[in-house]
Amino acid sequence: MLIFAIDNEPAMLSRLQSAIKKAKPEAEIIGFDDSAALLRMITDEQKYPDVLFSEIELGNGANGLELAVKLRQLSPRTKMIFVAEDPQYAVEAYRIHADGYILKPAAAERISEELAFLGLTEESAGSQEKLQVRCFGSFQVFWHGDPLIFKRSKTRELFAFLVDRNGAVCNGEEIIAAMWEGESNTKGAKQYLRALTQDLRNTLISIGMEDIFVRKHNQWAIRKDLIDCDYFRLLDGETDAVNAYRGDYMEQYTWGELTAAKLQYKAE
Repeated sequence: MLIFAIDNEPAMLSRLQSAIKKAKPEAEIIGFDDSAALLRMITDEQKYPDVLFSEIELGNGANGLELAVKLRQLSPRTKMIFVAEDPQYAVEAYRIHADGYILKPAAAERISEELAFLGLTEESAGSQEKLQVRCFGSFQVFWHGDPLIFKRSKTRELFAFLVDRNGAVCNGEEIIAAMWEGESNTKGAKQYLRALTQDLRNTLISIGMEDIFVRKHNQWAIRKDLIDCDYFRLLDGETDAVNAYRGDYMEQYTWGELTAAKLQYKAE
């Protein structure tokens, strides 16, 4: 595995590289103190990193978020994990589809957690696999670090709603009221919901994770223990998740606004 690390402060870069080495001792780790050198390594030497750990503020007007956009064009499969002093950039990071966000000082344990989240550690390969879900910003689902493809946008929204319910059992009426607000054709909505639940089950079967979806008669739920989710971690009081939440939650779904307000109150 090839890992790039960048920080314009030599002491912090050295500390970051040491933490990465402790978390992933078999990896090749290359450190940079400026973004131009990192990009030249890719364009001139054709070295494409599996993971980039990047500071947000790189000095001299350089910005880790801008670097990430350029890197995404040159090496689209590179996983990007930001390392920052402050959580203020977390929303911007996730908006450009960052794969992780760590607060300084970056401990080896946190790096291991992020790599495990992406399915990039030996420990994660041997342990019970989990579906990765991001709720901060837009709702995103990953399997082994790659986006999980849903055939229908409404199937994706159904899964998002069940995640939003935090493992609680939902009945068809609750789901229809949220996902089809103002729907007058209740019978039609119920038929569509049945099709969506089957589609969701098939999607999860395709990755061998059908046990996530619990279905009994007219009730549905998800198993939280099979999902690694920033929203769940915030509810559990994990510091990094609390600090990373900046008020944007499942922003593509209007029914998520109530939860967003509750989380903002909890994070304050």
